[in-house]
Amino acid sequence: MRKFNAILAHTIITLFLLHIIIGSLQLTGLVPGGNVIMKIGSWLLIAAVGAHTVIGIKLTADTLAAMKKSGASYFRENKLFWIRRISGFSVMFFVAAHIILFMGHGSGGAFRLNLFDVPQLIMSILLVLSVLLHIVTNIRPMMLGSGIRGAKELIADMAVIFSVLLLVSGIAFVVYFVRWLA
Repeated sequence: MRKFNAILAHTIITLFLLHIIIGSLQLTGLVPGGNVIMKIGSWLLIAAVGAHTVIGIKLTADTLAAMKKSGASYFRENKLFWIRRISGFSVMFFVAAHIILFMGHGSGGAFRLNLFDVPQLIMSILLVLSVLLHIVTNIRPMMLGSGIRGAKELIADMAVIFSVLLLVSGIAFVVYFVRWLA
């Protein structure tokens, strides 16, 4: 199950990177909304994230059962594990809000938001931050789960790339917010 989850994580990352790039271009007005590829990619991403979530819940339940059976939680020693789980649930909360927010459509099938004010901007920025935390804390186990060992430089490079793309995404949300006000 862990190997499948690692493959699923690679799929999610690929779809997510495409989503960030196309979505940022749409939010900044450089590409028109209503892109069919974006819509299909988004639904594939939702399906992959849903499967990843189910596996994460199962693995967390297994961990909780083992903790109960052993009678020792070792919470302090496993803080990174719990950061990974909590950030994952945080991502799911903000993804659900993101889906609800971005499901509005205008005339002719063009992408439109019904509303984008300060709470929606804050929610979008929190989504970016929770995704960043989840990815950065999970890069190493994902690489190990994929059989890639001793790749500190690769992990650091991936963290930088994700950080830059998520910064661009956050900036795109702010640009869209400012455009919405105008």
